[in-house]
Amino acid sequence: ESGEDLCILYSNRAACYLKDGSNTECIKDCTRALDLQPFSLKPLLRRATAYESMERYRQAYVDFKTVLQIDIGVQAAHDSVHRITKQLIEQDGPDWRQKLPEIPLVPLSAQQHHRQKDPSAELVQAREAKKAEARFASLKTEGNEHVRKSQFHDGLEKYSECLKIKPDECSCFTNRAICYLRLGCFEEARQDCDSALKLEPTNKKAFYRRALAFKGLQDYLSSSSDLQEVLQLDPNVHEAEQELETVTGLLRQSLMDGAQLTPRV
Repeated sequence: ESGEDLCILYSNRAACYLKDGSNTECIKDCTRALDLQPFSLKPLLRRATAYESMERYRQAYVDFKTVLQIDIGVQAAHDSVHRITKQLIEQDGPDWRQKLPEIPLVPLSAQQHHRQKDPSAELVQAREAKKAEARFASLKTEGNEHVRKSQFHDGLEKYSECLKIKPDECSCFTNRAICYLRLGCFEEARQDCDSALKLEPTNKKAFYRRALAFKGLQDYLSSSSDLQEVLQLDPNVHEAEQELETVTGLLRQSLMDGAQLTPRV
């Protein structure tokens, strides 16, 4: 019932005929499609290709030039026009243009209609985004598996790849911080937790893991502060309670050691 839908069906069947080498049938279906939807890009391209395969260069030239009026960016049409022009010069001599059928003038409305309907750029972008999302999910899963197996070097690499795809993914910073902590890279762990907290200022994991990084750096005061922040956000984090006791003891000991080293005047 829909002329537009029927045009698409004819055009799609024409593509099958073209692949199968049935150029005459392809041309028939493309012509039917163009009767329903004049200046439709795909039927024109397919008919032009079929004409060229049958060495009907004049008709092919006209269709390819019509395509370029609709969308100047179709590189295949540019290449074909260049190729067919050489054939026509050999076939018809220097006056080859005079022997061409009339090239129809594509109305501006048809050009605008094509631009409004052409989803190519959006489709390409959507496909790339989907691929990137799938790649990200795969890398993150692999990173999590490496951490589970205590393969922290490998986990670190996977999370770093994740961050190349999504530089603002907070969980990748906190997960990579685990790897840095287990590898004794405390400054790098601290930096990743800083990055996570810029993205999510109340992220408990980032505060907790930064506290562990500060502990490794022997900055017990900062470690204690971050652990208290964790407990303020969630008083039920027992690991933070236990760690705070340990860090408090280390802080007290460091202050006592410092006092003993201070010379008396």
